[in-house]
Amino acid sequence: MAGSETPIDAPTSPGRISRLIAHPAIRVAAPLVIVAITFYVLHELSSKVSWRAVKADVADSSPTAIALAIAATAVSFFALSLYDVLAVRSLAKGQVPDRIAAYAGGTGTAISNLLGFSYLTGTAVRYRIYASLGVDLARVAGIIAISWIAFWLGLTLIMGVLLLAHPVGLSQVLPLDGTLETIVGAALLGGLVVLLIWLSRSPRSLLAEGFRVPLPGGRLAISLMVVAVFDLMGAAMTLYFLLPADLADNFVYFFVIFMGATALGILSHSPGGLGVFEATLIAGLGAAGRPDMLAALLLYRVIYSVLPFAVAVMALALTWAVTQRGAIAKSSNWAYRLVRPLVPLAASGVALLAGSILLISGNLPGESARFGVLRDIIPLPFVEVSHLAGSVAGLLLIVIARGLYRKLHRAWLIAMGLMIVGFVTSLAKGLDWEEAVGMLISLAVLGAFRSAFYRVEAASVFRLNGTWLVSILALLVAIFWIGLFAYSHVQYRDALWWQFAFDSDASRFLRASVVVALVLLGITLNSLLNRRGAVSGPHDIPDVVRELIAQSEDTEAQLDLLGDKTFLISEDNRAFIAYCDTGGSLITKGEPVGDEVAGRKLIWQLREMADKAGKRCAFYAVSPKYLATYLDLGLSILKIGEVARVNLQGFTLDGSNKKKFRGARSRAERDGYEFAIIPKAELSPILGELRGISDRWMKEKQGEEKGFSLGYFDDTYLSNFDHAVLRHVETGRIVAFANLFQGANKHELSLDLMRYDPEGPKIAMDALFAELMLWGAEQGFHWFSLGAAPFSGIENHQLSSLWNRIGGFIYEHGEQVYHFEGLRSFKQKFDPDWTPNYLASPGGLAAPRILYEVNVLVSGGIKGLVG
Repeated sequence: MAGSETPIDAPTSPGRISRLIAHPAIRVAAPLVIVAITFYVLHELSSKVSWRAVKADVADSSPTAIALAIAATAVSFFALSLYDVLAVRSLAKGQVPDRIAAYAGGTGTAISNLLGFSYLTGTAVRYRIYASLGVDLARVAGIIAISWIAFWLGLTLIMGVLLLAHPVGLSQVLPLDGTLETIVGAALLGGLVVLLIWLSRSPRSLLAEGFRVPLPGGRLAISLMVVAVFDLMGAAMTLYFLLPADLADNFVYFFVIFMGATALGILSHSPGGLGVFEATLIAGLGAAGRPDMLAALLLYRVIYSVLPFAVAVMALALTWAVTQRGAIAKSSNWAYRLVRPLVPLAASGVALLAGSILLISGNLPGESARFGVLRDIIPLPFVEVSHLAGSVAGLLLIVIARGLYRKLHRAWLIAMGLMIVGFVTSLAKGLDWEEAVGMLISLAVLGAFRSAFYRVEAASVFRLNGTWLVSILALLVAIFWIGLFAYSHVQYRDALWWQFAFDSDASRFLRASVVVALVLLGITLNSLLNRRGAVSGPHDIPDVVRELIAQSEDTEAQLDLLGDKTFLISEDNRAFIAYCDTGGSLITKGEPVGDEVAGRKLIWQLREMADKAGKRCAFYAVSPKYLATYLDLGLSILKIGEVARVNLQGFTLDGSNKKKFRGARSRAERDGYEFAIIPKAELSPILGELRGISDRWMKEKQGEEKGFSLGYFDDTYLSNFDHAVLRHVETGRIVAFANLFQGANKHELSLDLMRYDPEGPKIAMDALFAELMLWGAEQGFHWFSLGAAPFSGIENHQLSSLWNRIGGFIYEHGEQVYHFEGLRSFKQKFDPDWTPNYLASPGGLAAPRILYEVNVLVSGGIKGLVG
């Protein structure tokens, strides 16, 4: 931070700690360390337990306990749905009906609980749902914030009551004496009361990292707190009802351990906290070596994670199938708009669950009786191959979940094929008919969602980012541990690898684990070595594009002759739009060129192309001309500055503001310099001299050539334009030049490259600029475009949007990085007309990404951007 005087060897500050925690290596290493430690602990704690004993305890579980656990789960999910209902009533009343908010909260949480990936949690789910229903980013952020506030209010209330009452068992977890427990509990409850009174007095908000988050009022806070208590108690009671009787004699102690296990599970990035949650509970409750504890945890996973997920997915599949019948227009069908954001997440979860089932099944011993039937039907080599194929199919289904999340059609096709493989191998490797039925159900669900997967992308569907790799690795470690646990009674020896028999389950487990590990290693290397998405290269400039540019009155269209863009041309050749493909986005520079009606269709066509490719679509530096169309596309409109245009009718250099330019022009004349226009047909002989000037100018500026929205020195590009030059009368030496953009019908004049020789007169640039504007006025041009002033004209008001406040702040305080205000002041000297300049892009967090990609395009890559 500017102005900081903290010495290098000073103690670590909170800011430095937060930066350290945010480092990518820490974000990857921390979950892996947690996973490694907890699985080691889990292995040690359960090393004396047999899989057969766990299965027996599951079979002997009390139906009453299971029914109570299901009821507690229902209470928890009902409370989870009420979070959203109450938050929406507070921040988006009238925009989202209660039933939709409840459906979004309950269904979204059921899906995200199973997935467990950091970007597929309830936050991402809620954002997708509410944004699809027209709720803006600020309100969605507020809804999510209120949900988190509710969680902490409820937890604070519970902990305050527990500490104040200091029941037996609490001191075993928290090493506090009775007096201190009472003091801390009273402080928590007293603070809660003070907070509620403060919230009741007037509307409150919290400013955090530039975001102003509205806080709930007193009444709402109390309601949320009560709901949170039901949520937390319901989740904890689900497992508590399933625990062995001797471990369930102190609910207070259990509850504190349960909350700690939940927190560690979240930090691990393992889907659903698998393994980490279990290890923490076994250690905390002192249940090492107990099969009945593992049985309770297994049932808890099925009841609290798998069962709500299955209900949510079946409800989604049914709703999706109904909305696809076409009886009701999708645009007005609230059910369609609600389930649409959830379908990719649900399909991703289905693939993840199906893949996990195949892998877990492959790691567990088969039923002897079923193998006896197989001996008479299927040869042993077929069983061995089926076992390997089923495990590999399971891994690939987990990996392909990311492609389903991104709505890729190829991912859907591959997932369907893998589930068919899973169905066949489930029967062939051990007559696992339960597993085969699960594959058929998964196949039916994915089949119902078919229309949701329409995107086509050149990149491999097996390429993963860092977060997915960490999450999948954590999940596979958990599944591998299940295999180790199941065969803990088998003494390891080298001969196990080469035993091929119907009853050699341990051998098949070892071989399958190695194959799965090798396949995952290959996927990881492919993901790390091929990180960049597919980028379509620029095309040659078609003749129709040149004709349309020549007919355009807007001089900005002539930047499309750079040759760094791809062209989308209307069928009737009446308009085109130029764009760049960054790999993740299709971004235009400016708006369509040509007929307005055809241009509007091209905007839609580009948006559809981007959506089908699974990419973002944005329109950079556009005028108000097509704003209605961009809004119809569902894009957000962000003002990024203003464009200055000078009226050349009757233009002179009179006035105090232009004194500098009059002086430069007079000085150039006295020193023997003249202004001249070199037609493009006569440019070739002087291109070498112009390149020398450009190279010396670039060297002094210590920069790189730009692109996309700025021209660069290229012989082919510059040969398209007439050039204005300032040269010495006697020697003919050119000291400054500019290529001219001349709009059709002499509507507008502008320039692109304007460079001078650093060894020439210092007034060369100002003199050339003054002469050029006077020449344009003499030639009858109506306007002279001075180009854009970034962030100019953005209203920085406390009631403005977040983007406006950020843009206004940069404009006011960013002079050390870029002369924003100075640039506008320079252009203001000519008394121009200012018109707004916009970015039309997806809203939310996509806008900063688009702006980053634009800067990379302009700077010619990451190296140029950093430079």
